[in-house]
Parts: sequence; structure tokens; C-alpha cells
Amino acid sequence: MRTTVGIIGAGPAGLLLARLLHGAGIDSVVLESRDRAYVEHRQRAGILEQGTVDALRAAGAGARMDREGLRHDGIELRFAGRRHRVDFPGLTGGRSVTVYAQTEVCKDLIALQLAEGGPLLFEAEALAVEGAVSGRPRVRFRHAGREDVLECAYVVGCDGFRGVTRGVFPASSSRVYERTYPYAWLGILADVAPSHDELVYARHDRGFALLSMRSPSVSRLYLQVPAGTDAGDWSDEAVWDELERRLATDDDWRLERGPVTQKSVTPMRSFVHEPMRHGRVLLAGDAAHIVPPTGAKGLNLAVGDVVTLARALVHERDTGSPDLVETYSATCLRRVWQAERFSYDMTTLLHRGPADTPFDARLQLARLGRIVSHRGAETDLAEAYTGFPLDA
Repeated sequence: MRTTVGIIGAGPAGLLLARLLHGAGIDSVVLESRDRAYVEHRQRAGILEQGTVDALRAAGAGARMDREGLRHDGIELRFAGRRHRVDFPGLTGGRSVTVYAQTEVCKDLIALQLAEGGPLLFEAEALAVEGAVSGRPRVRFRHAGREDVLECAYVVGCDGFRGVTRGVFPASSSRVYERTYPYAWLGILADVAPSHDELVYARHDRGFALLSMRSPSVSRLYLQVPAGTDAGDWSDEAVWDELERRLATDDDWRLERGPVTQKSVTPMRSFVHEPMRHGRVLLAGDAAHIVPPTGAKGLNLAVGDVVTLARALVHERDTGSPDLVETYSATCLRRVWQAERFSYDMTTLLHRGPADTPFDARLQLARLGRIVSHRGAETDLAEAYTGFPLDA
């Protein structure tokens, strides 16, 4: 089996890359180890930056997002009982974000790929990537009960943190940067209308809380909990009680409760693998970098990677020059590290660490006070949240 670009992983990164390449007339094959139902229903991020929204529209994958997604022009910071709205368009020259779940992005891209694009093979497990520095790398994979080989001009690993692609990179020329946080997020989905029309990020002495949503009738909420927490140890009532404590304000705002339909714990880590290219094998998305969810950057970083890569591959096809492919890693990493910085800043701004002292707590309040009282600091937050330019 042969193609120009072999893509391992049918998450949003792999699917969008295939879509972008198809639009440019470059053939690809996508290998996904899971079945279609799993890919279309795994719960992930739901905040799309302005650049991600623009990229999906340009790829012809934005119609349902524009109908059903919820445009948000700001977030609310909540601390010490106070509420402060950060106005995105007013601070960024018109940029916003859109609430549209990753599951829905994947459904849209899968439908387009199956209708118009190249092969998308579900339950096709990548076993190994070989020949990274050769002129024709290949992927050994298992599909429909037999092993096969996919020969490519390039292999792109969009197969996540535990995928096989990153293992191709020699340890001698790789660097890994990571941080594991001593807390996690206990998240719930609830059949109740959101208690606020925009996301609320709350800093509290008992820990962080986030009020989010999936639709006008479904709320998504999170609590900071110790790392290693079992979601089963929290009753629905206990979760709602703790959310109410941490989201409380000095005015008449109230948290609406409803039936909890899903409960899970998300660990928090920062991770970057450098470089993101080895020969003709490239990494994109979680295969190369992970951010804590506080800054809503994971999916958006993946989109930035594949938009950059698609441009580089089109440039090589049109000019014969591989220079943009060769600088792909450096180009992406500049944006990745800014997103890592922002996600770390948001995380340490709002969460209480187990070793934090009263001094640390006062510093958090001082940092929040600076953001809500200084336009420059507030603008920096708004610009980072709505997204760094994809060509930066």
C-alpha cells in the first residue's frame, strides 16, 4: 500500500491534516487503532480558539460548528467572592473562542474524509514506523486480521502520548521537558443549563473550580482534587456542594444543579518532546506536547501543528524545496512553548498546591488583582486565550 503522507491517528490532528492535504491535492492514508464509534464519542476538550475556528471553516468543516457551536466573547475570573469579566473582542481586536466539543469536530471531519478524502482505516493498529531517514519511510500495521505495510513519502504521528511514532526518534538527539502536577480535575457532565453564559474560572482557598458547558442544556464542570483521586469516591451531591462553595460570589448568583451523566478524573501534566521531526517522520498534537487543561490549548495546539505542516508539504510540492518541512519543528515549537507558558501560568494562578503557604496564596491574589486592574495584563491573558497566530 502506498501514499504520499501516512497519518497515524484519527483524532482531530490526523483528520484535519488529511482534510487539508486532500484540499491541496496531496494523497494520504489515515490509520486509526480504535473503531469509529470510539473516536466519535471519546470526551475531550471543547474550546476552539479563533485560529482553529478559521482553519476548520477554510477546510470546509465548519458548517455544523457554525450552526451549533457557542461563540464566547469572554471568560469570567472569580476570586475572593468577586467577579471580573475579560472582554476578548475588546482586548484583542475582535477575536473570540467557540465552545464546540472535540467529539463533534471528529464527527465532522470523519464524515468528510469518508465521503471525499483518501482511505481512513479504523481498527488499523500501527505496529512500527521504519526508515525515518530513508527516502521512503513505512508503517507496519495490522488491519482486518492481517499485517500490511504502508509506504510513504512522509509519516506523521498524530497518535498521542502513548503512540508508536515518537519511539522512532533517537534518544541521543531528543530532549523531553515535563512537569507532573500534584492535583487533577474531577469533571462532570450534567443535564442542566449552564449557570453562566460564559466560562467561569474560580480561584478558592479550597482549590480551583471551572464552570463550562457543552451546549445550552448541558453543563461541564470541574473541581481541583488531589492527583490519584478516584471519581467513584465522590457522590454527585458532594461534587455539587463543593462546586457551590468554590464558585460562590458576594452577589445573588447561584449554581443550578441537575442530573450527573458522566464523572471522570483528568490528570494534569506539561510535556514537550523536541524535536518534532526526525528525517521524514513528524509529530503533531499530543504525540509531541501536552498541556494542563487550564488554558484550553491541547486541541488548538494540534490544529496549529497540522496547519503548519500542510503548508510546508504544499510548499514542497509546488516549489520542490523542503525548507519549510525542515523548519517545521522549530516553527511549531515557538508556538508550543508560548502555549505551555500560558497554560502553566493559568494553572499556578488558580490552583492551590499541597505545599502552598499563605505567602503563595497572597501572591495568587496579587496576580489576579493585577490582571483585573491593568489593561496590559488583561490583554496578555485575552490574546493568549483566544490563540496565538497559526503562522507565528
